[in-house]
Amino acid sequence: MSAPVRLAKKDLLSISDLSPEGLSLLLKAAVLTKAKQKAGEVFVPLLGKTLALIFHKPSARTRISFDVGMYQLGGHSVLLTDSEIGLGKREPVKDIARLLSRLCDGVMIRTFDQGMVEELAAHAAVPVINGLTDFEHPCQILADLLTLQEKKGALKGLKVAYVGDGNNVANSWALAAGLCGVELAIASPKDYTLSPQVEAEARGTIKASGMGKLTLTTEPAAAVKGADAVYTDVWTSMGQEDEREERLDRFSGFQINHALMSAAKKDALVLHCLPAHRGEEIDEATFEAHQATLFDQAENRLHAQKALLVLLMGGN
Repeated sequence: MSAPVRLAKKDLLSISDLSPEGLSLLLKAAVLTKAKQKAGEVFVPLLGKTLALIFHKPSARTRISFDVGMYQLGGHSVLLTDSEIGLGKREPVKDIARLLSRLCDGVMIRTFDQGMVEELAAHAAVPVINGLTDFEHPCQILADLLTLQEKKGALKGLKVAYVGDGNNVANSWALAAGLCGVELAIASPKDYTLSPQVEAEARGTIKASGMGKLTLTTEPAAAVKGADAVYTDVWTSMGQEDEREERLDRFSGFQINHALMSAAKKDALVLHCLPAHRGEEIDEATFEAHQATLFDQAENRLHAQKALLVLLMGGN
């Protein structure tokens, strides 16, 4: 029997943990797992394996896709809330990592602090997956790239415009550009763009791979011009509620709507990681006109993450 094909790194804490070859492998695996599921084929490479799900932030897509994904792969998931384990409070992060490594085969954590995810992974003997932090959202970008690939074919050379807050999703998109050859243009208000740290790392990856491009601007129309896909996210993320009124004012003019989309290609996709604040970052008409693609994108969280679970947790 041939050895299992796995990703080189045991964790996915950042999209930059992947090489261009690793990302390509993951997307190929996602296509296969999706095809098997759509054909009704029983595919249980994680039979008998358990994934711990730690949630400090609520989520519909992350919770459902990882739970359903483990079930479809023959495994099991265990939901762990903060009140149950008190990660870093009732018990040190390193001790929870050691405990879960004895009882489970993998850990997915959705939390605020990227440092907590990295500490958990440093002490865990099993794969750790970043289901979202304030700094990155790598699993979302895997689903986004799978969606773009399905709709547009090859990723290399596509132009993606990200309009809005330079948040965790924008960070992961910037770090992905050099891995897949996407030309990424990010339009954000001044003081709401990528951090210098992320920009430097993203440009370093682009230079090293010889693929992709990153442009930062404060002009939405300039970013969207000629785009194959236009992406947005909420202007006020979880934990920023007290900034909402200020953000609504600062992001005025950054809404995805018919007028802005007229600068993109005629067949441009509209993408959003959801949930959407309709009437803020995207208007109702544009959302409804593109809802089929938006929910293809949401469904692809399941298929991309199933591929990730198989490649990280030892299935063929």
